Amino acid sequence: MALSIRPYRLSDLEDLALHANSTAVATRLRDSFPNPYTLEHARYWIKSCLEDNLPDVWRWGICLDDRIIGGIGAMRDQDIHRFNAEIGYWLNEAYWQQGYATQALQQATEWLFFTTDLRRLYAGVMSSNQASMRVLEKVGYCLESIRKESAFKNGSFWDEHYFVKFRPV
Repeated sequence: MALSIRPYRLSDLEDLALHANSTAVATRLRDSFPNPYTLEHARYWIKSCLEDNLPDVWRWGICLDDRIIGGIGAMRDQDIHRFNAEIGYWLNEAYWQQGYATQALQQATEWLFFTTDLRRLYAGVMSSNQASMRVLEKVGYCLESIRKESAFKNGSFWDEHYFVKFRPV
């Protein structure tokens, strides 16, 4: 089975709603990620991806045999931080621990470094998400800092681990 990242399509609506509608996924992401995740949420997301012409925001579906099983994206910082971007990803739990998140992060990281002028990519991960930290490390991201009790999710404070990767020279 071939894993790829690609822009979202209208035809992804049902797959996106199916795979994003997961408490296990939402628990590991920011509160802005809906739970439950409905067809309306998927429609809104895909429509915004297709219509927004934001030059410093990149959003792709993570696809297995061209069917959405997750998402990955990055957003450039502003002003003096304009050569940095935050990257984030999610994958439906049926596909965890199979190397798919690592492959998708590797593809997105390479695309961002070789297609843009970004110098530094970073990701924040709650301390409860050890698997995501391992994914980042496998792709060559290094732990840069730990922000103690900086995230509040599901009634608890969590440390947030920040990983960084620099453009290869």
